[in-house]
Amino acid sequence: MRLGVFGGTFDPVHYGHLVAAEEVRYRLRLDKVLFVPAGMPPHKLDHDITPTRHRVAMLELAIASNPGFALSRVDIDRHGPCYTVDTLALLHEEYGPGAELFFLMGMDSLADILTWKDPERLIRLARIVVVGRPGFQADVDELDKVLPGAAERICIVDTPLMEVSSSDIRQRVREGAPIRYQVPEAVEAYIRAHRLYLDDAY
Repeated sequence: MRLGVFGGTFDPVHYGHLVAAEEVRYRLRLDKVLFVPAGMPPHKLDHDITPTRHRVAMLELAIASNPGFALSRVDIDRHGPCYTVDTLALLHEEYGPGAELFFLMGMDSLADILTWKDPERLIRLARIVVVGRPGFQADVDELDKVLPGAAERICIVDTPLMEVSSSDIRQRVREGAPIRYQVPEAVEAYIRAHRLYLDDAY
């Protein structure tokens, strides 16, 4: 089984996430893309993150109509910081030796991969799928000099350009600006119903 692994805080999930995941699923002929919401991301320990139940609920609403997408609770059902290498190891245990994992990341994340926990093991556990944009390139050959074997484990997939981000959506909600066409309708309705991203939320 060929499984995509798409991790993130998804605070909130938006069409940029969904378009990238679907493009990678199609291009690499993946059986499924697993959306893995972070429980306690190590790089955001000093950030305020929306409670897990809301982020999960929005994700479930966003991916419900796509049989090629699924939600994994592997990070949110365990304690402590969620390092990618540990997540991938747990997914291998869950899906067995027949599963081939493809970890999705942005071009900016690839540039920082050497600062991640145990990058050597990470690239053994999963192929790295870099969600690229036209005009942006990563120096994979240079990375391979520092992380031997990286080049043959990295695949760059260009996805349609969508200038949308979770932080911008949160800001727009606070300002009362529209977010329609940036998130699925069901996600927008959930944000409004639960008064997310407002100063007096939760």
